[in-house]
Amino acid sequence: MNSNQTTKKSNSVYIISLIITAVIAVWSIFLKDSFTSFSDKIFSILTVDFGWSYLVSMTAFVGFCIFIAFSKYGKIKLGPDDSKPEYNTISWFAMLFGAGMGVGLVFWGVAEPLSHFVAPMGLEPGTSEAADFAMKTSFMHWGIHPWANYCIIGLALAYFQFRKGKPGLISSIFEPLIGEKGVKGPIGKTIDILAIFATVAGVTTSLGLGVLQINNGINYLFGIPETLLIQIIIIVIFSVVYIWSAVAGIEKGIKVVSDINLYLAFGLMVVAVIIGPRLNMIDSFVNGLGQYIGNFVSDSLYTNTYGDNGWVNAWRIFYWAWWIAWAPFVGAFIARISKGRTIKEFIFGVVLAPAIGSMIWFAIFGSLGINLGIEGTLSTEVMSKIVSSPETALFIVMENYPLGKILSIISMILVCTFFVTSANSGTFVLSMLSTEGSLNPPNSKKVVWGVVQSLLAIGLLIAGGLKPLQTISIIAAFPFIFIMIFACVSLIKALKKEKV
Repeated sequence: MNSNQTTKKSNSVYIISLIITAVIAVWSIFLKDSFTSFSDKIFSILTVDFGWSYLVSMTAFVGFCIFIAFSKYGKIKLGPDDSKPEYNTISWFAMLFGAGMGVGLVFWGVAEPLSHFVAPMGLEPGTSEAADFAMKTSFMHWGIHPWANYCIIGLALAYFQFRKGKPGLISSIFEPLIGEKGVKGPIGKTIDILAIFATVAGVTTSLGLGVLQINNGINYLFGIPETLLIQIIIIVIFSVVYIWSAVAGIEKGIKVVSDINLYLAFGLMVVAVIIGPRLNMIDSFVNGLGQYIGNFVSDSLYTNTYGDNGWVNAWRIFYWAWWIAWAPFVGAFIARISKGRTIKEFIFGVVLAPAIGSMIWFAIFGSLGINLGIEGTLSTEVMSKIVSSPETALFIVMENYPLGKILSIISMILVCTFFVTSANSGTFVLSMLSTEGSLNPPNSKKVVWGVVQSLLAIGLLIAGGLKPLQTISIIAAFPFIFIMIFACVSLIKALKKEKV
């Protein structure tokens, strides 16, 4: 394929992706009721009729990662045999962690365990059993499953990109199955366009959620009102920062912010342990981990066949669908920063390390909230408010502890840096996927995608809600269940040709 043909394909994927994004944006902003009704109906069909497919596929991805890590292929390098990692392990972990979970950990660290404590599945609310359920469930939703899901795309893409010299596109993974013509034809383009749209929608909704929490935080700390104008100003300010860091590149921009992120998160955890119920935190982690491991298979595949499946659909299947929606973007970014690592090192670094980090986070911050609920410090009304408005949870809980104001300020800064790491890595990946998988995409496309995401977030906030776009991104990501299954098959087919 000559350079003119490459540019033509690259431009067609880029232009079609922008057109689809524009159409969805206009529909979701100006015809909100119609858009919401459509997205809710399709999402209901997917979760009710195909919920089992999310449960089975996510569990299968975990099994695949374990199999590959301990197979003879584990020692294969993602790159030439003599290649070395581009980034040190701490920076590598900081970048993949920031891209993979982003603002979600700070947003849900207190709110999700409290939500399960207040409304546990099949248990009496507010009891010690409800507290155990809350911790085990939070570990399940933020533990090994989502990271194994990211690992599928990330591992396959890194292998084909760095060891086989293929473009950094999701479609490149499938050359062993559909051949070079198929990858460069309509099937390959469709896969890449789906990946771009799922990324735009996923990052945009995360930006919106981050803005709501930042606005809530500065309202709580400094009395600045929670208004649409303030939220737009926040988006504009942070857009400048994350577009700058994406344009600066990985080494000078994204890596720097990610490193700051990691140290801030660690510092916040240390302070929370010092001022919080330390023994409860340790017990919650140990007991939660035991229950998580002990019930891993049954919880992974649980569905209430003859009863009310509302909780499973609203929480577990929604989460699995949401993580799958993020897989193209996070997988592509993790692949980009992982050249030179072995397959086993990649899997342990991408799946196990951040999963344990997430569990420790939830044990610490979940215990801060649940402890107040058990003691009766938080009334039922306050906990209900937290469940309905999760962006308030962190600040309401912190004010009940010593140094609560300082913790809230550190948390606010962390929300901001996580906000930036999610957005800048998303912007970088969008530019890669719309530039024939270039490892260093042009700054012009980084600026365009950065502005598109910001404008879409502003438009949705003006229209009154991010939920419909979040729902439609999950719908768009449904085909990725099958794309990722075939990615596993394609990777195995390619690995079998390795001399190990």
